[in-house]
Amino acid sequence: MKLLTRRDNRASHPKSITDSTDVGLMPRRPTKVPFMAIWLGVVASIGGFMFGYVSGQISGFFAMDDYLRRFGQQNSDGTYFFSAVRQGTIVSLLCAGSLIGSLIAGDLANRLGRRLTISSSALFCCVGTVIEISSSSSWAQFAVGRLVNGVGIGSLSVVVPMYQSECAPLMIRGTLVASYQLFITLGIWTAEMVNWGTETMASTASWRIPNGLSFLWALVLGIGILFLPESPRYAYGVGRIDEARRVIARLAGTDEHHRTVTDQLTEIRVKHEAESASADRVWHEIFTGPRMFYRTVLGMILQAGQQLTGANFFFYYGTTVFAAVGLSNSYVTQIILGSVNVGCTFAGLYVAQKCGRRKALMAGAAWMFVCFMVYAFVGHFALNHQNPQLTPAAGNVLIVFSCLFIAAFATTWGPLVWAVVAELYPARYRAPCMALATASNWFFNFLISLFTRFITGAIDYLYGLVFAGCCAALFFIVYFFVIETKDRSLEEIDTMYVLGVNPMTSAKWVSTHEVSDLDTTPVLPQREKETTRQRKGKESIV
Repeated sequence: MKLLTRRDNRASHPKSITDSTDVGLMPRRPTKVPFMAIWLGVVASIGGFMFGYVSGQISGFFAMDDYLRRFGQQNSDGTYFFSAVRQGTIVSLLCAGSLIGSLIAGDLANRLGRRLTISSSALFCCVGTVIEISSSSSWAQFAVGRLVNGVGIGSLSVVVPMYQSECAPLMIRGTLVASYQLFITLGIWTAEMVNWGTETMASTASWRIPNGLSFLWALVLGIGILFLPESPRYAYGVGRIDEARRVIARLAGTDEHHRTVTDQLTEIRVKHEAESASADRVWHEIFTGPRMFYRTVLGMILQAGQQLTGANFFFYYGTTVFAAVGLSNSYVTQIILGSVNVGCTFAGLYVAQKCGRRKALMAGAAWMFVCFMVYAFVGHFALNHQNPQLTPAAGNVLIVFSCLFIAAFATTWGPLVWAVVAELYPARYRAPCMALATASNWFFNFLISLFTRFITGAIDYLYGLVFAGCCAALFFIVYFFVIETKDRSLEEIDTMYVLGVNPMTSAKWVSTHEVSDLDTTPVLPQREKETTRQRKGKESIV
């Protein structure tokens, strides 16, 4: 069996790989990234922008006078407040709706296709926004609007990364899928900026303007996605083979009969035929299929882990938390956190492209663990809870380590989890498995958003120890169970999981069917090399 890594191939023949015009020596993959592939990622990622915008705006609403008077509760002295139950319900119903949307998204994506599912989900968000913005005094109506909006957001959180991973050229797949998280952070930052600009308005415009902009983002995505091509893997699966070939060529920026297009189509065909040869799919195959229990559960844990790092604790309740620290304008602090989040997520795109998934996720988990340990103990023991202005040093430490935490999350667990989970599953199970994994993300998002006010009321800043413990657990989960998938095709990643490749050595694994087109010198495993030398030694003695 001939084995050769792509790295060895490039090192041995640098000139022929890049410069040869001979058809037989044509490079396997184009080295340039076409504009269409980048544009597809940008337009689809508006779904992430919508997710971030809706999540980021609600924190600021609770501190707006008009919103407080209309939807809050009145004290005996005439002032208004939000009880933990009411605030938690308004925040968490978006997550509850998203949980529902994520569970139905997989089936919709298989029936309607990736593009139409994204478009219909975006337009569903428009309906939720109309319900919210038409509320005048009923907090329940506003909460129901967030529930409806959440169904669309949850569906998008499944189908957008799926669509991106199935369309993206291999060389930029990690970056393209990770851009979904970048747009989430841009959405959060935009919401915070709009809130800051309208919070001084005395009328309903203070919250209706930022709320109404949600409709615009949904409309742009719902219409814009229709001008992009369908996923080639979905098109092939439903028998539109010529369309699949055209899309692959278009996204690769090359001719339809180029070697790279033919190779990718062959990989898709082989996997599709193998899956089609088995019996009709039943729902429990996502647990009973080849190594599917391992992958399905791992995807659910990673997506739940993204929430259990504690990032949304700052985004949902940041304004409230930093007001308690004693800042005169907590909106400004939220903008600072949001800016750190956006800036570091750009660094996260570099990490997704250049660094391995495993090392980055482990480093991020360790970094966030340290940040929450400091945050929890300083907040509980050093901060004066009755009058935070008396302990300015402790307040500053909380803000600094909040920023450090956001930097760690934005460069690692924020963007990379979407990429890793999108790569985990074979085409046959990708839609339902991604739906289940994303549903676990929304489930824990719902729990955190609903119960945070109650928990912080009971144990205040020691709540951070819960997230610190989760970060420590995630470090070891990644170390022992997550395979390195950087620079590998989706079909190759599936083979690695089916063969049970050791995650700790997976970065060095070489596919047994990869043979160099330019060099037929085999790269043998060490044990086989030793055996060959021993045999030659014996022959020479004889």
